[in-house]
Amino acid sequence: MIDEERFQSVKDNYISTQRARCSIGTLQEKTVHGILKDYYAPDKDMQEVPVNGYVADIFTGTEIIEIQTANFNKMRDKLTCFLTQYPVTIVYPIPRHKWIGWINEETGECSSLRKSPLTGTIYRAFYELYKIKTFLPDKNLHLCFPLLDIEEYRLLNGWSRDKKRGSQRYDRIPVALVDEIRFDRTEDYLQIIPYELEEPFTVSEFARAVKIRNEEAQRVLHILNYLGLIVQCGKKGRAYAYYVKEI
Repeated sequence: MIDEERFQSVKDNYISTQRARCSIGTLQEKTVHGILKDYYAPDKDMQEVPVNGYVADIFTGTEIIEIQTANFNKMRDKLTCFLTQYPVTIVYPIPRHKWIGWINEETGECSSLRKSPLTGTIYRAFYELYKIKTFLPDKNLHLCFPLLDIEEYRLLNGWSRDKKRGSQRYDRIPVALVDEIRFDRTEDYLQIIPYELEEPFTVSEFARAVKIRNEEAQRVLHILNYLGLIVQCGKKGRAYAYYVKEI
């Protein structure tokens, strides 16, 4: 259950504190991380706590929470250590709607924000989940996906003529916490399969139903199959078909 009012308060306090110290974006990519850390652990004593040779983003004494915005492969050693002793929740923010502003490095000027036509969904998380696939069945591992509306600032330093392609992301500022999706049990992954999707279904049919690319759909179904939630059942034409396994 999200607390939008508290999230706004945490966000405003964090940003105002950082702006008092430096200009926007100086932390470079850590604003989202910092705001979510304060939201999920208002008690600062619970933040950045040493645990068995590693530093946990949040340690409550009975649970560990890791805020991870990318690069799940870097978490493998931590997870190997933490999961044997504590429940671990990975918080992975997903930008739902995004407004992009471009910063001129020479002048420091920023363009007006323009809304991206893309909408972020839970399915984008599976690119990262694939990197820790072997940990996903662990009952001590929980996943939390806050859906955020975000302002993203990028530097005009790319290789294309307009300097946008290949550009560097400067910072991301959350505008609102819209929703939160959680996977606390293996069965919770089933919520991402549309109820109206007829079985058996192929990768292409799943991709059309949830409006993602086939490549992304293949990754999602691979994870669901690995977790034993769907089963391959022959072919439809040349494509493999799947049905949801009864739990």
